[in-house]
Amino acid sequence: MRFHDTPLAGAKLIEPEPVHDHRGFFARTFCVREFAEHRLETQYVQHATSFSREKGTLRGMHFQREPHAEVKVVTALHGSILDIIIDLRADSPTFRRWQAFELTEANRHRLYIPQGFAHGFQALTENVEVGYLLSEFYEPSAANGVRYDDPAFGIEWPLPVSEISNKDLAWPLFED
Repeated sequence: MRFHDTPLAGAKLIEPEPVHDHRGFFARTFCVREFAEHRLETQYVQHATSFSREKGTLRGMHFQREPHAEVKVVTALHGSILDIIIDLRADSPTFRRWQAFELTEANRHRLYIPQGFAHGFQALTENVEVGYLLSEFYEPSAANGVRYDDPAFGIEWPLPVSEISNKDLAWPLFED
């Protein structure tokens, strides 16, 4: 795996290094040793998937509050997404900045999202499946988010929103 720094402090884009032969390929998607060498989280207590049927579906912008803040590693298993993260860590040099990453089943990139980031994505194709490694158990009382269209961030989504949950529409505007 190749680990690439991103413009947001602590976030990494992880690129697999497939070994190809006549059958197809084999690639590691997680290795405790390699993650530890890059000082990344190595303990993931939950693995999850989400499925979005419609192109334009938006999920986000989610995070869990302390003491349940979580690291996420996200990848597109089927289809493609525009994955967006926002640094909400007040002591970070990239506080309040966002970054977009195109994750596709073809590029197989994974996005490492540190604690303290809001995360969301928009489906760029139909029938999108996204996989997650999560460092903390989901705790409903710690679930939080910010609005996907909050002017404090000015996120540029590539498509009109075709589907979004009522919960995601109800997240508050960001306050420092």
